[in-house]
Amino acid sequence: MSERADIAIIGGTGVYDPGLLKNKKEIKVYTPYGDPSDFITLGTYAGRRIAFIPRHGRGHRIPPHKINARANIWALKHLGVTRILAPAAVGSMRMQLKPGHIAIPDQFVDFTKSRQYSFYDGGEVCHVSTADPFCPELRTFTVKTARSLKLNVHDKATYVCIEGPRYSTRAESRFFKDYVKADVIGMTLVPECVLAREAEICYLSIATITDYDVWADKPVSTKEVIETLQKNVQNTRKLLAELIPKIPLQRKKCECGKALEGAKL
Repeated sequence: MSERADIAIIGGTGVYDPGLLKNKKEIKVYTPYGDPSDFITLGTYAGRRIAFIPRHGRGHRIPPHKINARANIWALKHLGVTRILAPAAVGSMRMQLKPGHIAIPDQFVDFTKSRQYSFYDGGEVCHVSTADPFCPELRTFTVKTARSLKLNVHDKATYVCIEGPRYSTRAESRFFKDYVKADVIGMTLVPECVLAREAEICYLSIATITDYDVWADKPVSTKEVIETLQKNVQNTRKLLAELIPKIPLQRKKCECGKALEGAKL
C-alpha cells in the first residue's frame, strides 16, 4: 500500500497525540481482527516515517482488558513498521523505583486471564520465543539516550502484567513483590509485546512510574496517578524526540526480524 511507516509509537495513558510529528495524516486501517484502538496518524520526524496510535483510543475510552492488541499490531505490520516504541504508565514494586522515574523492562510475568494472545489460533501452530521479550538494540539506545538527558532511568525491570481494570489487593501486591519479584506492575504489556514478536517487529516498553502499588500500605488513587502522569508525559516526549533520530535504519544487532524462524510447526 502507499501509506508506510518505519517506526510506530503506541501511546500509553496520557500520550494521546503525536505532538512531535510533521505533515500528519490520519488513516483508518481495516484488519482481520476488527478495529484498532483508533485512527493511525502518519507523519515525519527527523526524516523518519512514524505511525502513532493511542493504545486506549483518544479520550482514554478503552479499558486495558478490552484493547484489541491483535488489530493494533496487525495494522502496524501492514504499514511496514519494523520497530515499536511503547510508553505505558506503571506502578512501582520497589522503593528505589520512584514515581517520575522511567524503567526499561527486560522481562515480564503474565497474570492476565482473558485476552487474545496470538495470531496463530489454528490451522498453523507457532511457538514463538519470548525468552528475551524486548528488542536488545532498542533497549540499549533508549537507556543511553535517557541517561544523556539526565532522566531517572532504570535499565532493567521485570514487569508483571495483570488483567485489570481494577488495581491489586494488598495481598496480591505483596505476592507480586515478594514472590514474583516484579519491579513494576501494569495492565497493557501483554499480549501487545508478544504479538509484536510474532509479527517480527522490534518492541520496546518505556514504563513510566506513576505510583507505588499498595504493597507500600498506601491505596492507589487514580487522581494521584494522573497528576504524576502529566509530569511524566513531558519526559516521555523528550525521550522519544531524542531517541528516534538515533535508531539505525537497518536492524543488525537483534534477531527480532527472524522471530518466526523455527517457530512454526
